[in-house]
This record gives sequence, C-alpha cells and structure tokens, in this order.
Amino acid sequence: MKKVLIFSFTLLAFLSCKKQTENKPLATEISKPNIIIFYVDDLGYGDLGCYGATDVKTPHVDRLANNGIRFTDAHSSAATCTPSRYSMLTGVYAFRKNAAILPGDAPLLIPTDTYTLPKMLKNAGYATGVVGKWHLGLGNGNVDWNTDVKPGPLEIGFDYSFLIPATPDRVPTAYLENHNIINLSADDSLKISYTEPFENEPTGLKNPELLRFQADEEHSEAIVDSVSRMGYQTGGKSAMWTDEDFPNILIGKAKDFIEDHKSEPFFLYFSFTDIHVPRLPNKKFQGKTNMGNRGDAIVQMDWITGAIMEELERLHIDKNTLIIFSSDNGPILNDGYEDGAVELLGDHKPGGPYSGGKYSALEAATRVPMITYWPDQIKNPGVSDALISQIDYFASLAALLGQPLTSKEAIDSQNLLPAIVDASQPGRKMLLEESFTLGLRKGSFKYIQPMGKNASPGWMTRKKVALGFKKVPQLYDLSNDKAETHNVAQTYPELVKEMQADLDSIKSIK
Repeated sequence: MKKVLIFSFTLLAFLSCKKQTENKPLATEISKPNIIIFYVDDLGYGDLGCYGATDVKTPHVDRLANNGIRFTDAHSSAATCTPSRYSMLTGVYAFRKNAAILPGDAPLLIPTDTYTLPKMLKNAGYATGVVGKWHLGLGNGNVDWNTDVKPGPLEIGFDYSFLIPATPDRVPTAYLENHNIINLSADDSLKISYTEPFENEPTGLKNPELLRFQADEEHSEAIVDSVSRMGYQTGGKSAMWTDEDFPNILIGKAKDFIEDHKSEPFFLYFSFTDIHVPRLPNKKFQGKTNMGNRGDAIVQMDWITGAIMEELERLHIDKNTLIIFSSDNGPILNDGYEDGAVELLGDHKPGGPYSGGKYSALEAATRVPMITYWPDQIKNPGVSDALISQIDYFASLAALLGQPLTSKEAIDSQNLLPAIVDASQPGRKMLLEESFTLGLRKGSFKYIQPMGKNASPGWMTRKKVALGFKKVPQLYDLSNDKAETHNVAQTYPELVKEMQADLDSIKSIK
C-alpha cells in the first residue's frame, strides 16, 4: 500500500528560532520518511553543475537540485571536517568542546551520554546507520585494533556502522565494521602509532620511490597502496584497503543497510571519502574530466549518489525518503599530495564567487552546496537564499518527527524545518562561522573577529589558500563584495561592536 505523508503547511509556515520543547510531528506515525544525509568531503560551492560548474558534469546531484531545493546560503558549521561532523551530530558548536582535526588514534570525541541526532531518531522509531568516513575518534585513547574497538558510533546512537576509521590519508587504513576491523588475520596483528615509526616499515620520507605521487612531510609516513599517509602502521596486511575500491565497497554497504530496513523508517548518514585526499578514483572515472584526480573524484561522487538513489527507486521507497545533500567544509586543492589539482584546475572555480576554502575564515570555507529532495513533499521547490547551518539539521528533524528537545540538548541547533522543505521560507537571522577564529553572518554582512596577538595559522600557510586570519576586526558586505576584498570595519564601527557582542553572547551560552 502506497504510503501517504500528511503535512500541515500551516505549521510549516511558522519558523521558530527558539528551542522546541513540545514539537508536534509533521509526519504521521505510519509514514515517517526515511532520511539520508549525503555528506561529501571537501566539496566546494562551485564544484557542481547546478552551482555553475561547467568543466565537470554532475547529472545525478543536479537532478536532486532540479527537483528539490538548492540553497545558496547554506553552511557547514566549521571550516574543517571533525568540527563540522561533531556539530551536525550533536547540535552543539565544536568550539564548546575545543573540537579540532583529530589524529587517527584519537578517542571518541562525542561522549556516550550526549543526546545525538541518531539517538533522537532511534527514539522516533528509526533504524540508524553510518557508512563511510568517520573522523570523530574511536575508543578511549589506547585502542587495540585487533579486538573490539569501542566506544564508537554504536555507543552514540547508530545501530550499524561501516567506517573509514579516520580519513583516507590517515592510518589505520582498514575498514571498521561495527566494533571490528574486517579481514584481519589472527597471526598478523595491526599496530598503529602517531609518534614513532615501526622498524623495517617503509615511509614516504625514506622511500619516495615506492609512491604513486609525492606528498608533503606531514603525509609522508606509512605507505599503503603506494600512497604515503599520516601516522605509522605495521601488520594487518590482509585488512588493508585499496583506495580505488571505495565506491563499490561503500555503495554495497549502504545498499545492504537500505535493503535490511526498507520496511521500517531508517536514517542513513552516508559520509563520502570523495573528494578528500588522496584522490584515487576508480578506473571507470579516471580521465572523465580535464582536471585530473580531483575532477574525476567529483564525477565519482556524483555516480555514487546516483547509485544509491537508484536503489531507493528500485525498492519503491524513494518518494518516502528525505534527502539532504551537503559538504563538510569548503574546497581545497593541494592538501598534501602532488596530484595535479592546482595545475589542472583551468577555469574551474571550486569556491564559486567566494574567497577562501577549507581551513580559512573566508566565506568559501563554510558556504557549501546544500540540496534537499523529497518527491511530492517539497513545497515551492527551486532556489532558496535562506541562511542555514548544518547544525540546524538536529532541531529541524526533531520538529519533523515531534521529538522534544530540552534546553540542554542540541543547544545551538535551530528549527529550520520550514526552510528545509519550502524554498520560500526564511532562515536564520545570524549564523556563526567557525575556523581558527570565529566569524558571524548577519544579513549581508560578514564579521571576522581578530586573531589573538600571538596567534598564527602556522602550518596552514603551506596550504597556499586565502585564509583571512588577521589581528584586526574584519567586516565585509557580501552584497557587493563576495570575495571579501574590502574591509569596511572602520566605516561601520558600531556594527563591528554589535556583531562582536552577538558573538560573545553566543559563546556565553552553557
């Protein structure tokens, strides 16, 4: 029997910026939509056809945009991956946790007693799964990778997980399914170190002749699949991945999860490895663009999205599935590997009209693609200029399902459900942008607070990206200065004072 979803668009027209304590569900109990978050890695605002790219084709993602809502002012909560992921899953700004980019052997960043997005969805009757890159830490800080690895995703609300444990450029370079590394041999234990190399193991620094392409010093430690990584590793040879296999492996696990839960509401957090370094697309995508591995990885990402959408259609559950597509932060070209991303860029603009990218304080660091797609249920599809953060997914989905949130849960998340399903609805009035300093959007104005007197981006200067870190206040009017080239802080001193006060007020929330 075809599921019918009943909406009250009277409720959708009401936009609340306060914590919802008694949400009324917008979905009927028998027809809760499946929810999939497609979370791409390092995809820039200008990297998709539907956002203006012409040198790379993304027909599957474009189809979602053309039949859903394409957001032009949507943001990751931070300029780097770990903080963005933390905020999306907890509804809490990462600076409150001092959450930064984690090494591959870091303990679980999210305390197990935290009320998380997957826990909320489980309470609403959902099966919950995560497939792909994790990078939120695992275990308690002293992991034996040859036994049960926990706590992890299963301890913070997921029923199933299949992970790249950290990132593709960090050890361990093996898949973790639920609590265990798969395909490990009992007589070849896996050992990881982020301090000392293992004797007789080659590294990128000592053995550059073994590499497919050269890497910077930071990425020149353990060698796996002819690519040097961050961190040292020995043993576990039977469990090591091949980078080009990521698409088929991850799609297979996602399809299995969908198939297993097709008859009940499910939540799938599909966390891409693309287009993070090292970019090693499957052979079927190599040469699909003139931009080398980075362009080809975008094509691969698009194909993966299409393959999962085809699975939903095959099972006839696509019309009862809410899709949210976005990226964890803005783009980066050379992020440690000499893979031609800079040299082969051509006229392509990964950040679109905006300056900066991953790591920076400028707009392209967090202004990312975002698309919502829900067949027959999106009201007023098209283009939305609503100001929205990924941190708002938590409260918005709680409102959709009538799940109450206390004043201590998801404290920074706002209910923007009306904007998520209706392109005509407004978004936030203010939005925090987090990098190695804090910024604030208010209307068309963007404020970046000064770095400390002794603060420096340090190692990031090697990334050769526009960073935007200064020791003086910065204010830009994005309505006529998208590239943030003209600091008008001295022209509007009262606005600078007001926006710094707004930032201080946000920081003071406990």
